[in-house]
Amino acid sequence: MSIGKKIYMYLNANGISQTWLSENCGIALPKLNASLKEKRRITVDEFEKIINALNVDANTFIKSK
Repeated sequence: MSIGKKIYMYLNANGISQTWLSENCGIALPKLNASLKEKRRITVDEFEKIINALNVDANTFIKSK
């Protein structure tokens, strides 16, 4: 499963909107949405912004489950 898909599932499970995440990590909503729907890859810089906005460890999305 891609990191984007894992982030998408995390947002849904925790009631966090993509709009909120976009505003809090500084990634434009269309770009974020495309990443979460696996239409583009998340860059390392974007990934760092996302985990900082969500205040989670990178392993939340990197480790296999």
